Amino acid sequence: MTLSSPGTGTAGAVRPSPEKTGRGLLPLLLVGNTAMYALYVGVAGILLALQVEHIDPANKVFNFGLIAGVSAIFATIFNPVAGALSDRSGRRNPWILGGGLAAIPAMFLLGFADTILLITIAWCLGQAVMNIYQAAITSVVPDRVPMSARGKASAAVGLGLPFGSVIGALTGAAFSDDFRTGYLVFGAIVAGAAVLFTACTREQRLPARSAMPVKAQLAAFASALKDHDFRWAFIGRALIVLGYFAVSGYQLYILQDHTVLPDGMKPEAAVAVLMPLTSVAMVVSTVLGGWLSDKYDRRKLFVGASALLSAIALVIPAVSTSWTAMLAFSVVNGLAFGCYMAVDTALVTMVLPTAQDAARDMGVLNIANAGPQIIAPFIASLIVSAGGGYTALFIVAALLAVAGALAVKPIRSVR
Repeated sequence: MTLSSPGTGTAGAVRPSPEKTGRGLLPLLLVGNTAMYALYVGVAGILLALQVEHIDPANKVFNFGLIAGVSAIFATIFNPVAGALSDRSGRRNPWILGGGLAAIPAMFLLGFADTILLITIAWCLGQAVMNIYQAAITSVVPDRVPMSARGKASAAVGLGLPFGSVIGALTGAAFSDDFRTGYLVFGAIVAGAAVLFTACTREQRLPARSAMPVKAQLAAFASALKDHDFRWAFIGRALIVLGYFAVSGYQLYILQDHTVLPDGMKPEAAVAVLMPLTSVAMVVSTVLGGWLSDKYDRRKLFVGASALLSAIALVIPAVSTSWTAMLAFSVVNGLAFGCYMAVDTALVTMVLPTAQDAARDMGVLNIANAGPQIIAPFIASLIVSAGGGYTALFIVAALLAVAGALAVKPIRSVR
């Protein structure tokens, strides 16, 4: 079969570089990304776990891991495909709106799934519609923001993670006794953001793309990694994300078995203290990192420095098991990761192999986000269970952060 494209324009036509950022675009990018991360955190991190426990309490750990793994693989594959489809349509807004509105029925089905198989299928469907939304809204930055403002735009996108994480956690906790309603609330949040974004932003139709056979399209995905600068940006992102999620996925267990908490403090209460600290630190560094990288026109410097700062943060709890060390780690790691994600996103938009394939190539980059998240829990469990404990886990994650910093150096086309 072939993947069809509307219109009859010339394949590979180059889209014009935007001269200025559309009015109100950056706040709308913040809203759109905040809604997306709120759903991801609230659903995958809280409601889905409660639903799985409700169905099969005895096997909740295995079942939840199975659902998370299958859906993550599905998302990894689907994201670049959805990006390519929006590339060939020459539009982003219809895909943002369609994916956002489809989140409501997807969440409705997830709420009424009553077996592990049905939950897996429903969450994969939810991942599908959310990746349609994500692939399109991710590509708005290279489409509509000039190079001189990419740092600020990427900061607006990056702020969606800490804001969305807090909203998702609070909303998920509020509906912990009624996950069906909670799912619909998250679906409505994304749908509302999609309607607001598409109603308040204008887009110019991009040059139409001719149809491309599926085999050739899949080969085009791989061809993006043949580009020297894009390949190194991909490698750096994958290494940083792998180290980050190898540790963050085990935060509760680290607080239980590694950190010496103050008398009377439970690990769950410690998480509630650390999460706001990390989020505030991420907000500060995301804004400052994006602004400073624009001001000095230095992307590699900020990306490399923030990756090294993350390595330093990871060493702190490796050498000390105190509660103070964990507090310091949360703040410093939040500062590092917020700056890294904001500026690295700007850097990536500047090393895309071809402008007309922006969404597809950003989708390929998202494999560097999703792929490491799939394997991070398995790598972390091997390190911890092999006898190294959580100290070894922190050290390995720090080494991955150093490698991620070094991966930026070979990039040639960006300072």
